[in-house]
Amino acid sequence: MGTIVSIIMILPGMETQLKKIPGFCVGGSSIPGLENKVNCDVIVGYKSVYRMCFAMACFFFLFSIIMIRVRSTKDPRGAIQNGFWFFKFLILVGITVGAFFIPDGTFNTVWFYFGVVGSFIFIIIQLILLIDFAHSWNQAWVQNAEDGNRRCWFAGLLTFTFLHYALAFAAVVLFYIYYTTPTDCTANKVFISLNLIFCVIVSIVSVLPKVQEAQPHSGLLQASLITLYTMYVTWSAMTNQPNRTCNPSLLSLVTNGTAGPSPTSTPGQQVQWWDAQGIVGLVIFLFCTFYASIRSSSNTQVNRLMQTEEGTGLSGGESETTEGGLKRAVDNEEEGVTYSYSFFHFCLFLASLYIMMTLTNWYQPDTTYQAMVSTMPAVWVKISSSWLGLALYLWTLVAPLVLPNREFN
Repeated sequence: MGTIVSIIMILPGMETQLKKIPGFCVGGSSIPGLENKVNCDVIVGYKSVYRMCFAMACFFFLFSIIMIRVRSTKDPRGAIQNGFWFFKFLILVGITVGAFFIPDGTFNTVWFYFGVVGSFIFIIIQLILLIDFAHSWNQAWVQNAEDGNRRCWFAGLLTFTFLHYALAFAAVVLFYIYYTTPTDCTANKVFISLNLIFCVIVSIVSVLPKVQEAQPHSGLLQASLITLYTMYVTWSAMTNQPNRTCNPSLLSLVTNGTAGPSPTSTPGQQVQWWDAQGIVGLVIFLFCTFYASIRSSSNTQVNRLMQTEEGTGLSGGESETTEGGLKRAVDNEEEGVTYSYSFFHFCLFLASLYIMMTLTNWYQPDTTYQAMVSTMPAVWVKISSSWLGLALYLWTLVAPLVLPNREFN
């Protein structure tokens, strides 16, 4: 809901539409009793996204603190986590309304750096989820191939592996064509080349005999997916290059136009939420969020958690039967919670910051010109996260060799 509200308020033309309401905006026309009540510059554009996400971040951080060390639903705070929905929504609405009364000043600049740090951490969580998904995907399909219809399942593995590598290779070629020039864009050339080399290295390591022996389910499917994601992060980083010669807009590429205005032609840039890398970032965010939600879910697991007719629950107790003979779900967390309440809210706190940075394309507010500008810190945050992601994936491959006495599953 918060994301949808932010998207609506950053839509082009929203401020113009609001100013058409008589007496609504500060500085607009007025009618008796409603003279200039609202600063429309704050409730639309990147400022509204900052305030909406600030409210969500405060809400989830508050509950993350409240839920620290909740071990079971016997803790009184467990009832707050699983109930009181009306009051929790009321608190969120209250924080949101209050956030829109925060004066500009240094708020936008300070909150931008909070967003950069939080988004970096959330990208790492995304990478861990992606690596976990890649391993689970490969293991499931290999197991299906061993159980029967080997040709079909292995053909599927080969097809997706080839598709991922083909898309990644095509991306590299396009990056060199559109995001570099013969005499400029050295940083982009270095980023593209390094990440290409790193992806080749992890792909080779994933099929080494020693790694295959220690990790039977390791393969090129995981490496291809990580390679494709690395190319996305590389592209996302280059879209924040301050040098517009090295950062052409997607619209200019589609229409065969120029690369865009020169770095000195305009002090700021208009934020457009429909920017391609922003849309892809939102899709990946939604995928990771849903995947994290259903990671441990299966029919058996759900039955155990809900203590329905097919399962007996984590504590081993029987499900209760009502007078009508129907099974009723009972509290299965009285002995211990099935997930960390505090970490759950902390992840959503980081997700709120990531949404804020994604919708504003990681541009930094320029208080002098009341605009948004591309900055190198956003570039380095994304590139370093891609390197860290590759390092994490490489560690999942070599960890059984480095620590032979530990069990990895």
